[in-house]
Amino acid sequence: MARIVVEGWSPEYGAPMDPDEALAPAEGSVDTSVETESWAPRDGVDDAEPRIAFVDGVRRVDARLTLDDPTGPVPGLCGTFAVGATVWDRRPPRRSTIGHERIGRWAVLAGGRPETFPPVALDPPYDTTTTADSDPAGLVRMLHTKMRAAEGHVASALAADHFVVADGPLNELAALPAVGSIKSHRVTYLPPERNVVVGALAPGQRTPLFTIADYRRYSWYVRLADVAGGHAWSGVIRCEASGQLPTADVIVIADRTAAILPLVASEPHLDPRAPQNLVPIAALERRLRHLMGDPGLVYRALREAVAERRAS
Repeated sequence: MARIVVEGWSPEYGAPMDPDEALAPAEGSVDTSVETESWAPRDGVDDAEPRIAFVDGVRRVDARLTLDDPTGPVPGLCGTFAVGATVWDRRPPRRSTIGHERIGRWAVLAGGRPETFPPVALDPPYDTTTTADSDPAGLVRMLHTKMRAAEGHVASALAADHFVVADGPLNELAALPAVGSIKSHRVTYLPPERNVVVGALAPGQRTPLFTIADYRRYSWYVRLADVAGGHAWSGVIRCEASGQLPTADVIVIADRTAAILPLVASEPHLDPRAPQNLVPIAALERRLRHLMGDPGLVYRALREAVAERRAS
């Protein structure tokens, strides 16, 4: 009988194991022999990469909208996102700085509508976009897509002279030294006999590489830490890199992640998503939420903008 485990993450953040069969790759698209046929845990290697940039974004729905159309109400939303990076310079005197911030505000309208949201007394203002989807979740997905694109731009710019660790799947798949760090596991990509290797990882170890042809990327698992009372996959993240990179380069990158990322794993008494929410990412998220502005003031500015257009 399998034992039951209560997850360490706070429930409002979901769970590290979050099944979604819709995201599973097609059968036969996963190749576990790209690095080796002999699957066993592999130790990380710290190659003294001097500058590491941790890239992330946060988003917020500022207000829900309704277009009062004669044919029926049309939904929409106003949302803000902020993206940026924490840069860890490992050369003496060893310091971390937060920067490269970008703020975006979008009014998202359903049904391919031509309307534009009125000017708002905020910097930056709201741009307007539309989606054919009328589902409220689809409107949020459009905002999320805009944020992910902005994250990709920041990551690509920094990858010229930094090793980039992006929070979440990679948005850009160019041949750059960038890694996506995925905190939760929606799909177990590997066959059962390979999944056993994931469970056997010690902190600072990784699995061999595997490729996911459907998604044009390399992937591997890393254990960040042992989690008290956890299950076999507790404290494990999945990493990914562009499938355009040479395999030899990705092996170096994978070894580096297994050695370095456990050094910045978060602690349960400090972070509700420990250890997967890395410390530089958590610090960046706090800064980015501040940059998005006070929700109450933003909402008031939206109401005033709509009222001014109605009065004019």
